[in-house]
Amino acid sequence: MLMVYLRSLVRDEAAIDDLFQESMIVAWRRLDECDPERPFGPWLRGIASKLVMAHYRKQKQVPVALHEAVLSVVDRHFENIGLLAGDTWDEKVTALRECVEALPDHHRNVISGRYFDGLQTQILAEQLDLTLEACKKRLQRGRALLAECLRKKGALSAAEVTS
Repeated sequence: MLMVYLRSLVRDEAAIDDLFQESMIVAWRRLDECDPERPFGPWLRGIASKLVMAHYRKQKQVPVALHEAVLSVVDRHFENIGLLAGDTWDEKVTALRECVEALPDHHRNVISGRYFDGLQTQILAEQLDLTLEACKKRLQRGRALLAECLRKKGALSAAEVTS
């Protein structure tokens, strides 16, 4: 759902990917600020919307679609979608935990190092005694395996897997 949200606000595919990853990293670092009694989606979209605004400020252009009233309407639509099964905090975390644990060791090591430990890819490659390109390829394949696992568990749509 986060990719869909970002696609509704940004047209540049590379920027969408960057904003998605940055949103996930910020969310991971601020996980202790998230109230597990409240839906996860609105909290994560709040982080993403701030990053989108910063992205456009850097470019010195803010599209009309990012006016606060428009963002509010878009967020309400996503809240309604978020009420469907699969959007609770526990469901998302459980699915992600199970999928990470199911990864082969060589993929789990790079995913954990990059996203859970916050290591830069170059440093991770050095620690795992890999070339930078081999490390990037493992990350790419590990993310694809995670996405497929999350899709099978109903925690990620097929459209999000292919994006």
